[in-house]
Amino acid sequence: MKANMGKRDKFIRIGIALILAVLVATETITGTLAFVALGIGIVFLLTSFISFCPLYSLLGMNTTPKSTDE
Repeated sequence: MKANMGKRDKFIRIGIALILAVLVATETITGTLAFVALGIGIVFLLTSFISFCPLYSLLGMNTTPKSTDE
């Protein structure tokens, strides 16, 4: 797996995951929606830590900075 996520993208995903976790912890989101939100948060955290998003690969996206030493 080649990294396809840049730093900004990773920080945004981690931020969204933390916000979702806080909303579930404070019971602002409950029930089935809470489980969905936690699932999305976990996926965002995992993809951020490995710097790879499978959906980006399918769509041909890449947010890593381009190398200038070619």
